[in-house]
Amino acid sequence: MVKRSNSDPASAPAAADPAGTPTETPKVAPQNAPQNEPIYGPGTFTRENSVGYLMRRVVHLMVNEVDHRLADGGLTHAQWTPLFLIHRGQANTLAALARDLQLDAGALTRTLDRLEAKGLCRRDRSADDRRVIHLTLTPEGEKAAAPVPGVLCDVSNTMLQGFSREEWETLMGFLRRMVANVETLKAPLPTTVPERHRED
Repeated sequence: MVKRSNSDPASAPAAADPAGTPTETPKVAPQNAPQNEPIYGPGTFTRENSVGYLMRRVVHLMVNEVDHRLADGGLTHAQWTPLFLIHRGQANTLAALARDLQLDAGALTRTLDRLEAKGLCRRDRSADDRRVIHLTLTPEGEKAAAPVPGVLCDVSNTMLQGFSREEWETLMGFLRRMVANVETLKAPLPTTVPERHRED
């Protein structure tokens, strides 16, 4: 397996966050953009050509490989993902973490119970608003989360072998356009708890 250096900025793709947290707000396509002919039709739709299936497959393979590499630390995807977000300062409250992971507070609370029992994180109620729960990592939690960014970069770079930077930028642009298209739908997307988050 060929690995690219984590110290090289050009080798650290924005796809390094499998939790689904966007690195920047996608731009919504102009309302007057031309409407192309639909790509899919009921009679020709196949799983092998489904964008959703292939994206899910990519995420599944990536998560499995990251889990395998972090197995020595005793962390599952449901556990290292919140540790990673807290470690990076992307979510420091229970509400923000639940929103970023698209989990209900009850499911996330159970995961945090396990992390707290392992001595990896701490929850403190805000002195200003008792409804707000602040999240911090213990020194042990910081140590457990430290390898995650490097592992994510290594796995992401392996999945992008053979891609040029221009191709990666084009791919990221396409994905952001798809996110923007879905976000313009009238009906809100349901928030569900993925199976991998239900069992630790």
